[in-house]
Amino acid sequence: MLYGYNLAVVNSPTVHIKAFYNATWRSRYGEDLSQRSLMLMYSLTVSIFALGGLVGSFPVGILVTIFGRNGTLVRSNLLVLLAGTLMGFSRYMESPEMVIFGRFIIGIHSGICLSVVPMYLGEIAPKNLRGFLGLVPSIFICLGVFSAQVLGLPELLGEDAYWPLILSVVVIPSLVQFTLLNWFPESPRYLLIEKNNVEEATVALRWFLGKYDVQDVIEEMEEEKRSLASVETLSVWQLLRDRSVRWQVLSVVVINMGMQLSGIDAIWFYTNAIFENAGIPDPEIPYTTVGTGAIEVIAGLIGCFTIEKLGRRPLVITGFCFMGICCAGITVSLLLQAAVSWMRYVSVACVIGIIAGFCIGPAGVPFLMTADLFKQSQRPSAYIVGGSLNWLSNFTVGFVFPFLQMSAGAYCYLVFCGICLVVALYVYFIIPETKNKTFMEISHMFASRHSFFSRLPNAVKMVKFNGYGALENSSLEYSGSESNP
Repeated sequence: MLYGYNLAVVNSPTVHIKAFYNATWRSRYGEDLSQRSLMLMYSLTVSIFALGGLVGSFPVGILVTIFGRNGTLVRSNLLVLLAGTLMGFSRYMESPEMVIFGRFIIGIHSGICLSVVPMYLGEIAPKNLRGFLGLVPSIFICLGVFSAQVLGLPELLGEDAYWPLILSVVVIPSLVQFTLLNWFPESPRYLLIEKNNVEEATVALRWFLGKYDVQDVIEEMEEEKRSLASVETLSVWQLLRDRSVRWQVLSVVVINMGMQLSGIDAIWFYTNAIFENAGIPDPEIPYTTVGTGAIEVIAGLIGCFTIEKLGRRPLVITGFCFMGICCAGITVSLLLQAAVSWMRYVSVACVIGIIAGFCIGPAGVPFLMTADLFKQSQRPSAYIVGGSLNWLSNFTVGFVFPFLQMSAGAYCYLVFCGICLVVALYVYFIIPETKNKTFMEISHMFASRHSFFSRLPNAVKMVKFNGYGALENSSLEYSGSESNP
């Protein structure tokens, strides 16, 4: 929830934060910031959150090995308390640096949690509920975004006097999480496979599954443990060099980068600016933004309750295709806006469509797939790879989008359209369905896919056909050579 909140919280107080930066600069140096410098400084404030997330994703493998999944989440709340304090007192101290550094620290917290939470849920969930629980974080991300939008209304914390409070209110849910997580057991897979503690793993399984007989689950984990007995936890470099999982690694790269480069971060970071460019009257913008937040919560619930019925692939493919169509729709509506007055409402509908398409599948399924596609020894490094690229893409969009919008105008959304459609095609052709599959079964599915693709160069080759080169299947060539003398 904190991740979603911090994504969207800088949207409503944009004008007030810029005014604070300008006033502070004037008091220090006796002159105003130029428009370009102010935009650069504010873009840094927005995007440094993602840079912090990138930094936070690096030590995840070490942290979850030392402290466990639950233990890492509990300790990470200390970062929120520090960040909230910095941002809350930044105006009193007349220090824009405290806002920027606070955003960086809260980004580190999100970078850790965005990798550890789906890992934790993927390991504690029974096979038939792994998809449902895997999408629960995406619902809370949407709720976090919606909470930031509601608190940003002028009637609540959207006025100039309250912007430090809206940035620092994150300490409240952090304290609640710090208190409640101590009551939850550690991941049973971590306890049994990595710590070799069968007794505590059994107790944790009984707590999570709500039944006494958990022997079948213990046996499944024991089988995975035996298969990993001679295998140590892979480092990131070892994972990248492991040819047996190269399709899984490539899939994690594509879906995590595609998730952020789809344009959703531009929508969340700069919703008000997008609606302003679309011609929505200023007094209506905050309420239109809250409306989009309500839609994304509903879309997230739809995805959560349909994933076990439809599977991972249909939700991801449908979500990315719908987002691509809506990105193209925004471009068309902005180009026709001067000639057709009602096109501004088409822009709003397309923004809502992008958010809905994202929350139905791409918001949570990439993290779930990362948990599905790798064995225990590979999973921490896989989350580092996916998380790092996710945050790097997030930073790129947050920092570059204002300048891209300024230079390319309405056509900037076609970039996001192309990325969405490419990712949808990749998932359709490459990634298998992982619903109700064990980790070992998924690994075998990818291994067979790797074997199929590796045979393609030998199955299709150039042959002579009446003096000209032609592509021909090797089996046809063989049968043909037998029938011709």
